[in-house]
Amino acid sequence: MRDFETESLKLGIPVKTRHNEVAPNQFECAPVFEELNLAVDHNMLLMDVMEKTARKHDFRVLLHEKPYAGVNGSGKHNNWSLATNTGKNLLRPAKTPKENMLFLAFFVNTIKAIHSHADVLRASIASANNDHRLGANEAPPAIISVFIGDYLTKLLDGLETNIKGAMSPTSKTELKLDIGRIPPVMLDNTDRNRTSPFAFTGNKFEFRAVGSSANCAASMTVLNTIVAHQLREFKKTVDALIKKGAKKDEAVLRVIRDLIVESKAIRFEGNGYGEEWKKEAAKRGLSNIQDTPRALDLWGRKETKQLFKAMGVLSAVELEARHEIELHSYVLKIQIESRVCGDLAVNHIIPAAISYQNRLLENVRGLREVLGAEKAKKATATQIELIEEISEHVGRMKSLTDAMIEARRQANTIEDHRAKAIAYCDKVRPFLDEIRSHSDKLELTVDDELWPLPKLRELLFTR
Repeated sequence: MRDFETESLKLGIPVKTRHNEVAPNQFECAPVFEELNLAVDHNMLLMDVMEKTARKHDFRVLLHEKPYAGVNGSGKHNNWSLATNTGKNLLRPAKTPKENMLFLAFFVNTIKAIHSHADVLRASIASANNDHRLGANEAPPAIISVFIGDYLTKLLDGLETNIKGAMSPTSKTELKLDIGRIPPVMLDNTDRNRTSPFAFTGNKFEFRAVGSSANCAASMTVLNTIVAHQLREFKKTVDALIKKGAKKDEAVLRVIRDLIVESKAIRFEGNGYGEEWKKEAAKRGLSNIQDTPRALDLWGRKETKQLFKAMGVLSAVELEARHEIELHSYVLKIQIESRVCGDLAVNHIIPAAISYQNRLLENVRGLREVLGAEKAKKATATQIELIEEISEHVGRMKSLTDAMIEARRQANTIEDHRAKAIAYCDKVRPFLDEIRSHSDKLELTVDDELWPLPKLRELLFTR
């Protein structure tokens, strides 16, 4: 396991960073790599220290994945590799054929693990917050794919073509020589596609879809489990071929070739944001799970339970508990957001809009008294247009808020955890975007003096 890069929106808190990020007051924290269990603990500790330090200075660190619509959100880049107990990185291309055979075995098996269990990996990053971010043109899409770069793509395609049936001594030698030409450092070749959720970046894989407020333990537990399971299956298959008479190198290469073919669908080098990729991914049989409740279904699958039980990581009961807890957490998150949204709309934003509207009405009345009806018609055209716009937005906000409250009431009558989460996802959550849209329009219209909340430009750009 390598390091975590935490991209978090923050307001005015000086922290040690590598560089500024895209959004205003957004910075990247890049700790030094260490063993996975320590990295996870230290990542959580860093988040805690940032939040406590911010409060001491009357600021707030925003670790939400998408705190502002239309502005780049935040996530964690989990840089993951495998090493021996002597510190040898098994995912670093080397100079000799023997060392690169080792690299290829772990490299291809990792890709195969992602291909076989992509949906489980997707479930490990599912949350109400991350649903706003995934695929939002600054984060990887919800479709899990693997990016490895042009050089390694050509290498794997070549292995797929050249390894067929029994291998002659000459073909083995030629193949070993080709494998031995893998450059030891390929960072420049492989760190360009920022739209990929799982990318090879020279000597490690980078899982880029983890949410900024998430505990990385969940996704890293899943990644370690699926790779360990795949390596176990790889050894079984290689041992079976050797038992049938194949030489060790030949058996390893033949199994690697089979895994390359089987996992080819998960490899993607293009733009993960494009609509074309969604269509292509569907043709390849890759899942595109857009929301958390349905992504969490993977915890309840028979195959998932068998996988975690076989690896001694989680029992079926523990997975069921995790599934239920995460569904409950999702419902609570959307429920709280819905209540806050309704309170802000009815008790803060609508009254402020009406107050400004009343000012405009007084202005219109005054102009009519002074100028007369004929001249005032032209003089008050802008004010009347604003009055009508405010009335439209206020009316829509109130009706949408009432409908949202009713949808929430109906969802709360559902006892089944999954059905309740889906009701909140499909029936309650859409109102949040609609209400916010009308609020945004009013924010640009209502006088700053009357607006009860900090405006977005003040939050993002005032220093």
